[in-house]
Amino acid sequence: MVNFFPNRYIDRTQFFKIDQLQSNNSEVQIVGKITSVKTIQQKKGSRLVATFIDETGMMELVWFRGIKWIKDSLKIDIPYVIFGRVNWFNGMFSIPHPETELLSEYKKSLRTAMQPVYPSTEKLQNKGITNRVMQKFQQTLFQDIQGRFEETLSDEIIKQLQLLSKNDAMFNIHFPKSQLLLSKAQQRLKFEELFFIQLQLIRNKYIRKSKIKGFVFEKVGSLFNDFYNEFLPFDLTNAQKRVLKEIRKDLATGAQMNRLLQGDVGSGKTIVAVLTILIALDNNFQTAFIAPTEILAIQHYNAVVELLEKMPITVKLLTGSTKISERRIIHKDLENGDLQILIGTHAIFEDKVKFKNLGLAIIDEQHRFGVAQRAKMWKKGRPSEVVGGTFIPPHILVMTATPIPRTLAMSVYGDLDISVIDELPPGRKSVKTIHLFDSNRLQMFQLLKEEIAKGRQIYIVYPLIEESETLDYKDLMDGYESISREFPKPKYQVSIVHGKMRSADKEYEMQRFVNGETHIMVATTVIEVGVNVPNASVMIIESAERFGLSQLHQLRGRVGRGAEQSYCVLMSSFKLTDDAKTRLQTMVQTDDGFKIAEVDLKLRGPGDLMGTQQSGVLDLKIADIVKDSKILQKARSVAIDILEKDPNLSKPESKNIKHTYIQIHKNKSIWANIS
Repeated sequence: MVNFFPNRYIDRTQFFKIDQLQSNNSEVQIVGKITSVKTIQQKKGSRLVATFIDETGMMELVWFRGIKWIKDSLKIDIPYVIFGRVNWFNGMFSIPHPETELLSEYKKSLRTAMQPVYPSTEKLQNKGITNRVMQKFQQTLFQDIQGRFEETLSDEIIKQLQLLSKNDAMFNIHFPKSQLLLSKAQQRLKFEELFFIQLQLIRNKYIRKSKIKGFVFEKVGSLFNDFYNEFLPFDLTNAQKRVLKEIRKDLATGAQMNRLLQGDVGSGKTIVAVLTILIALDNNFQTAFIAPTEILAIQHYNAVVELLEKMPITVKLLTGSTKISERRIIHKDLENGDLQILIGTHAIFEDKVKFKNLGLAIIDEQHRFGVAQRAKMWKKGRPSEVVGGTFIPPHILVMTATPIPRTLAMSVYGDLDISVIDELPPGRKSVKTIHLFDSNRLQMFQLLKEEIAKGRQIYIVYPLIEESETLDYKDLMDGYESISREFPKPKYQVSIVHGKMRSADKEYEMQRFVNGETHIMVATTVIEVGVNVPNASVMIIESAERFGLSQLHQLRGRVGRGAEQSYCVLMSSFKLTDDAKTRLQTMVQTDDGFKIAEVDLKLRGPGDLMGTQQSGVLDLKIADIVKDSKILQKARSVAIDILEKDPNLSKPESKNIKHTYIQIHKNKSIWANIS
């Protein structure tokens, strides 16, 4: 109950006289007496009207519900404090459904200048649990507790950051004595909430690094060096070199690597993954490379095979469609160590898939996998003879092309080491993004004809709204027909891909486009992740206002993969919400994935951005990681500072923190073992 915080406050410092009232629909507070009460019949039901006076004039109080109970409770000619929103009706001021309280009670209560307003629901209101009732509950509770809140932070932190004590903060969040004390109470409680999340994440990271052993990859051997010197298709960017150094350092420490690799679409994460795999192979370990969809797994497989074709390395693909006869061979080769790299989908998590010595697992777009699935990867490691039979999990490298804003990364992935590839390979031109309204469709068609004439290919994507497959299908089919009319055969060839097609047909159409046999691919968001066609130079996104920012950014990343200038055209209707306008403007203004992710976080909030399965960490009561990012950074640095000086929180000054930490740990298994 005490942690059920108000979400806003009403300033009740000012008292009005009746002759000062204005017809501006504002909330006012007045002291006066009720002189008479009458019930007036209406077409539907009746209303209760009380005449209310002070020394300057007269007004009415009106009730439409709960009339009998209210009539019985009102006292005539006794001073009341009333509060409510003013109406001007029939030449007189009135307040419908005012809050009423006897002046004698008002003076006794724990009331303060800023009156709390608690979050409510229709169900609560219908049960008569109004804001007034909620205030009474809290008041009774605080009179009972009488400041017996245990302090959760150390004296040093409170002094250093000039925070209120826990007692003062709790009192002033519910019954603030002034605006200043309210903001100090909010500051203290936000800091505390974020501090304990950070403390858990960072402590987990320390424990993992000191207690969870990892295989030591001692050498960078001939496979890595031969590939780097002979077969690397292009020079690495400085960002790629930096990330590779960070990974190599992790692999040599003897602790298990748990690293998140962020990089925008096309920043070259795959080549970093391949070089990391070669370090594992040089140390006689196998590698698993897991992708969320079959299309993406096949694409990774083709890319790795192409890069390593001149090397003496075995690579196999395992997905849901792999034939049983092939599976048997894969299972056998994995167990006897002949198969060095296994690339695949969820199929790799199956219990039947056993490795001889799995040393590295790379997980792409990891937010699409459930926690339990990722945990299975740990168990694919092997008991190590070196460490006397203790179980050693593989090193984990998690990759994502969805840039994660810094505040979110600190909160949700605070226990992972994070590497960022923040520059694109040389020679890449940034994609020009244009926003057109439906009425400019001819301009868009013109651009397509010019690009096709240059030998380029085009994507046209329609939104997918799961609730309404029929509607999506109709949109897509209408679009396909109008494109086919504008781009007739045999001069133009148009492919179509959507969810209702059989997998084999989808694959056939995709392949035709990849091979350059069709000019235009009309599709739903099937192509958001994974299809790589360097010759495709235009991405048209229909009804762009119906897409989220990260989806728009992912779709734009499908073009601009060759050396030519590419375009992304956002088509929308004229009717746009403010959020939709912000999203489309952001896309036109920047192609920096991190800036886009920050805007997305502000628009959608952390819960939505992470998806439901991951919102557990961010089930915050008072803090907001977007608005309170400064407090979050402070909380993180204080937590790091404390754990560096006192890793087990065993010093006397950490007593309060340790006690609270243990309580939190008991009540809530924070979603921290992310891989």
